[in-house]
Amino acid sequence: MQKEEMSRKMRLMAALRAVPRNLRDDLWTTGHEPIPHTGRPSWLDWMPAFVMLLVMAAASIVIPHINQLVSLFRLDTSYAVLLGGLQGVALVLALFRPVLAWWAVTIAMVVIAVVSEPRTPDALLPWTGPGLALQAGVLLLLALRVRPRAAVEALLISILAGLACGMFNSQAHNYDAGAAAAILSTVVVMGAALRGSRVARTELVIQEELTAEERARRTLLEERNRIARELHDVLAHHMSLISIQAQVAPHLVEDPPEELRENLAGIRENAVEALTELRRVLGVLRSEDPESEGARHAPQPTLDQLDELVDNVRDAGQTVTARTTGEPRPLSPGIELSAFRIVQEALSNVMRHAPGTEARVEIGYQPDVLTIRVTNTAPEDPAPPFPVAGHGLSGMRERTTMLGGELAVGPTPDGGYEVTAILPANPQKPPAEDVEGTL
Repeated sequence: MQKEEMSRKMRLMAALRAVPRNLRDDLWTTGHEPIPHTGRPSWLDWMPAFVMLLVMAAASIVIPHINQLVSLFRLDTSYAVLLGGLQGVALVLALFRPVLAWWAVTIAMVVIAVVSEPRTPDALLPWTGPGLALQAGVLLLLALRVRPRAAVEALLISILAGLACGMFNSQAHNYDAGAAAAILSTVVVMGAALRGSRVARTELVIQEELTAEERARRTLLEERNRIARELHDVLAHHMSLISIQAQVAPHLVEDPPEELRENLAGIRENAVEALTELRRVLGVLRSEDPESEGARHAPQPTLDQLDELVDNVRDAGQTVTARTTGEPRPLSPGIELSAFRIVQEALSNVMRHAPGTEARVEIGYQPDVLTIRVTNTAPEDPAPPFPVAGHGLSGMRERTTMLGGELAVGPTPDGGYEVTAILPANPQKPPAEDVEGTL
């Protein structure tokens, strides 16, 4: 119990020692925190309108304030104009330098209470009615621009200073301390609440942006994993051929030299080891793959199955026509697979975003490139946004970039949509030195 009491006393002493430092950091400064941005037009865009409104409000309050200082408190006109004008300028200055404006309006209030000589005992100090309005306006703008702790500190100092000034001048009745404290406290609470609401909205916007970026990044990684899984079969096929050819080659030559046997054995050993590593990598990529075992081990599709894909889409209620130009010829497995997936993703997007339209698939075989074009007509009733972010466009772009091709997507003049991919029919092989450097 004694340790807990000592610990409590030490925390209390530390808090008391921190009060002067906090007051200095919060209120002995001309700095301020910017109003949080929520993605809407910035408050700076409205600054001219705010300044104009504050100037008009300050002028409408300062004029009767100066009249009261001259008529009720016997201040010289020049002093009344100086002090009343200072408080009015402080209201406008609070929009830019709220702490400095609060100091100005508070010091002016203290000076007025000290030098004034009320004509009648009915005069109220330390604030006139307009003076209290100016003090409240400055505190409101202060609470909007600084931390709640600093706003509360300024509120307490204002109330304490007002009470002290009212007691100093015994020739006039003190202003109702309860009413003044209630008014000033209300505006500070309103300002702090508005600031807190805006900060919360800003944090929500930032969190939504981060969530969208994370979702896009996750979608891209998932699509790349999918492509890697599909291309594994293609790469594994070639590695298997290398291993088999290296094993058979010595039997195709009579009395092959020992050096040749050793080199071919090394090639086969490296191919088998690479194939083993590929299987390990694929195991990692497929550790969270939701596909069934049958789908995982099914042969990868090629353009020979394009008619089957089109028939499936037609069975789903979509009107699709397909046309092939040029002389079809065998392509590398990677290009065949990527071309099929691009057509598949494009038709899936048509069914998802433009159901009921007419889709057209065109495959063009040219000497050096394979052209894929999928278009659809304008939908009569646009489909609502799909609730889940898809991988279609990102997957097409990844596949095209991987092969060194080009992809163009966008709306057509008639209101439809078009996807065009140009893939190299004979992708250039990297120089041998580049391959060796990579290995």
